[in-house]
Amino acid sequence: MAVIKPSFAKLWLTLHQKQKVIIIMRKKSFILLLLFISNTSLFSQNPLTEDALLEKQIYETGLIHAPLPLNTSRSFEENALKKEVLSSQPLTETEGADGWTHSGAGKMSFSKEKTTSGKGSIRLSFPTYTGKRAAGSPSDPDYATYGNSRITYHVDGRNWEKYNRIYFSIYPDCDGARVVNMNLTFTNDSSTPKQGYNLPSGSHLINLVNKQWNHCFLEIDEYQRDKVISISFDTALKGKDRTTGDSAIYYVDDIRLQQIKNPEKVSGWEPAEHTIIYSTTGYAINSPKTALVHANSCKQWKQFQLINSVSKEVAYEGALKQEQTTIGKFGVMDFTDFNQPGDYQLKVGKNITPAFRIGEKLWANSLWKVLNFLFCQRCGHPVPGKHAACHTDLFSRHDGKSIAYSGGWHDAGDLSQQTLQTGDVTFSLLEAYNRLKTRNTPLAARLLEEAEWGIEFILKNRYGDGYRASSMGLLIWQDGILNTLDDIHSVRVQNMAFDNFLYAGYEAYAAMTIDRDPMLQEHLRKVAEEDFAFATEKFEREGFDLFKQMYEHSYNTSESQYMATISWSASMLYKLTGKAYYAEKAAETIRYVLACQRTEPLQDPEKTCGFFYRDQSGKSIVHYIHQSREQVYMQAMTLLCETQKQHPDYQKWVNSIQLYGNYLKGLMKYTRPYGMIPSGVYHAEEYSDSASFYALHLFPPANARQLYTEQVKRGVKLDKEHYLKRFPVWFSIFNGNTAIHLSTGKSAAICGNFLKDEELLNIGREQLYWTVGKNPFGQSLIYGEGYNYPQMNSFSSGEMTGEMPVGIRTLGNDDIPYWPQTNNACYKEVWVTSAGKWLSLIAEY
Repeated sequence: MAVIKPSFAKLWLTLHQKQKVIIIMRKKSFILLLLFISNTSLFSQNPLTEDALLEKQIYETGLIHAPLPLNTSRSFEENALKKEVLSSQPLTETEGADGWTHSGAGKMSFSKEKTTSGKGSIRLSFPTYTGKRAAGSPSDPDYATYGNSRITYHVDGRNWEKYNRIYFSIYPDCDGARVVNMNLTFTNDSSTPKQGYNLPSGSHLINLVNKQWNHCFLEIDEYQRDKVISISFDTALKGKDRTTGDSAIYYVDDIRLQQIKNPEKVSGWEPAEHTIIYSTTGYAINSPKTALVHANSCKQWKQFQLINSVSKEVAYEGALKQEQTTIGKFGVMDFTDFNQPGDYQLKVGKNITPAFRIGEKLWANSLWKVLNFLFCQRCGHPVPGKHAACHTDLFSRHDGKSIAYSGGWHDAGDLSQQTLQTGDVTFSLLEAYNRLKTRNTPLAARLLEEAEWGIEFILKNRYGDGYRASSMGLLIWQDGILNTLDDIHSVRVQNMAFDNFLYAGYEAYAAMTIDRDPMLQEHLRKVAEEDFAFATEKFEREGFDLFKQMYEHSYNTSESQYMATISWSASMLYKLTGKAYYAEKAAETIRYVLACQRTEPLQDPEKTCGFFYRDQSGKSIVHYIHQSREQVYMQAMTLLCETQKQHPDYQKWVNSIQLYGNYLKGLMKYTRPYGMIPSGVYHAEEYSDSASFYALHLFPPANARQLYTEQVKRGVKLDKEHYLKRFPVWFSIFNGNTAIHLSTGKSAAICGNFLKDEELLNIGREQLYWTVGKNPFGQSLIYGEGYNYPQMNSFSSGEMTGEMPVGIRTLGNDDIPYWPQTNNACYKEVWVTSAGKWLSLIAEY
């Protein structure tokens, strides 16, 4: 309905769910007629989302100025609790605290005050303030908590192999605590490891709701449990937020060993039986649409159906086809040629999925949710229900000056910060804003606002001489009062040419995007040129940076990525300023990158080529282990093509894009019928390039070279020297695939848009589908998006709608996906980098 002269009207809206409200206002000769139907957009005929409840919640947050509520009804935990229990045995038949011991802060006792079993519970209590400074390792003393409080039940070597789940209840009674959680640690005798079992890889984090009973579980089918030593419950002392009381109490009760039917699949490519693997968000129209089932389903069922979830009528019927691929045998449903928008369910035999969407505006809901996650991760800003304005007594120091390091976003499940990571996410928000500003104005406006929050952090941490506050590892809340025990002045400060090249590109893009603040635009243009000059002067004087901080996500930067970044940044500044100097610099530096691209085919049947080496020696190929800037190669090439169409090297740039795009197309056969992009080609002896090898692999074990060889050989042999790996080679806790395959998906989409190549665009879409459930585990990796999303590792800020993890990993030296319930860092740790990659990829569509 048209709105006449809204500038003359002041609007009061009374919202009544499921009621129509008609407001007629007269001013002069104009009439404003507003028909508002609850759960639809206030200012447009088109709704903000495809979900009426979500839309209502978005408005109730003031358009995400408070966290969205959690929808636990679709979560993995709530649904898995409904599994059939075949047998159940109390952990102990005796009342009291027999068999339990306490360690760390506080004390343990037995209580009948709070109990869900009726027999009494184990009570753990401790003070939230220790009167001491948090102290960590000598190498990183401020990455520390104030200690730990733990209760342990000693099992003394009993055999639990007939059980596959531990069930328990926890009641946190923590005054003023907005975020509460506990860890469950399962310990088996590791002296005689058994084949086919995973040793516990650390504790399982359980996010809890304060002041109520939380009914929890951990599936242990994958754990060796022939000689169980103990189980422990513990929590860390992380300091006091504004509302935190002086003490914390946790009650643990009704611990049971259970045998359940159909324990969760945690490893491998084949879907679990009786499970349909699909994109739980949905599918884009006029693009491939497939779903998978276990190959055995093809023996029972020959057809599948697409059901209209509203009318319950069959909208489409197709053949269930069995396919053999490089990763196994599958039942495949293909409904690509069905393009009627709407909500649907897939049905195979008696198995039917929840409803999903087929349509054009497929990802708006997820963008609101991921935006919500970023808002909840804000540092230095009060987030209702999460924390007060935090870390105002955290400082960097340089040249006699000091800057408070609050701002931007906490980068992960802890409270750490990285300025360059804030820059990466800010750029992604601006990309999404530019894509949506004429499509979904409210969402675009909110994306822009969040990007401006990031811009402020980037700018405030400049010391004006090339140095910036760069990062801080942090685990605690601080009191916000200067000159007290928890003040920290150890924020890292660096003058890195690579960082400043990236900042200059981000600042230039922001200057071309943020047009509602002319003075900010003017300042961004100024500092973009300054930062590029700082970077250029240092690079020309010293060459490639010596990356010193292994915890910063620039640490593994290759020389080819470095030069691609300079080119991309220079092109951004050329686009902003029109100065020929930047155009020349962009064209000059990309020549190094072109020399690093493999143009000669390998000796495999596909004649694989098009990937990039780390440098011109050609010893090591570009890879990543838990973060990625793979997309910068194609960002640089396509921006050159956009800004310098008459350049003599233009066709070389186009050829590079085509070569790389064909490389990505060739990779996809190795994960079919899934759509996840493989990690890529590996040379058999990359470890011989020791400088690159140890820059990429953080904290490698002593036998890293041996492990590298074994992992590479678990991939697909292409020729005498090269293998194809579906997942990266990785050795330490730093692993997870979300940012990696989303970055490569971004590359595919960039190429697809430039070349007008639908196959490449569909490769990018498949990365989105994998993330929201079209993976072997059928789980969405975005909390609150789609279905079957698990709790994630966010021990500082609690569960958040839209949170995303580091990602699916592998176990041991295998090259197959592994995604257990065990909620541990870093693969299940929430990470704003993953959120940024999600925003950036969607911005291509």
